[in-house]
Amino acid sequence: MDILSITGIMVGIGALLLGNLLDGGQISSLINGPAFVIVLGGTFGATLLQFPPLIFFRSIRISVWILKPEKRNLKVQIDKIVNWSALARKEGLLGLENELDKENDPFIQKGLQLLVDGNEPDVIRDILEVELTTKENIDLQAARVYEAMGGYAPTIGILGAVMGLIHVMENLANPELLGAGIATAFVATIYGVSSANLIFLPVANKLKSHVIDATQSKELMIEGISSIAEGENPRNIELKLGGYLHNPHKD
Repeated sequence: MDILSITGIMVGIGALLLGNLLDGGQISSLINGPAFVIVLGGTFGATLLQFPPLIFFRSIRISVWILKPEKRNLKVQIDKIVNWSALARKEGLLGLENELDKENDPFIQKGLQLLVDGNEPDVIRDILEVELTTKENIDLQAARVYEAMGGYAPTIGILGAVMGLIHVMENLANPELLGAGIATAFVATIYGVSSANLIFLPVANKLKSHVIDATQSKELMIEGISSIAEGENPRNIELKLGGYLHNPHKD
């Protein structure tokens, strides 16, 4: 569980509510059904229009990373690669065949299979890099779904405000109806700006960070498997891959 994500959401929303109370306002004054429908519905609709189904549904699947990010331990991966290298030098590349069943990650399984099949290092690297690039591009586009929502929400909020003011102008002769229109106008703006800056944009940036972490993990694996195919010394492989541990994006 990502405590920082939970804390960030609670602090951001809590600060708005507390500030409203300290200023003499009521929480109930920030609850407005029409404004909610306008902002969230309009933002959602615009986002659906912008992205293809593959990217949109991928964005939903990776949204769990905000609260429950994928676990990665680069040190464990390096140790595993070094052990594979030692095993390959001792028993040959076919000796790694039994390692295939121990891996759950399809990407690692594919790399090991290419290695066991005796492919050239450049071939292994090219095949895995194509898969990595494709996966990274899809996930980055999925993260941009929330970035797009962060761009649309404030604008839709302004549209909601204009609609509320139109409602006010239409009911100038009925003072009892003016309050609802004015409330919708201002609350819609609050919904649009706050949802963009407290939720959508931070979520997009955090997902991008997780995509970078996942890419780095796979790059390490590509480098390690290619090094084994080249017949490098296990100690040299360990020293080479150790550079990944100094990256600020590592877990």
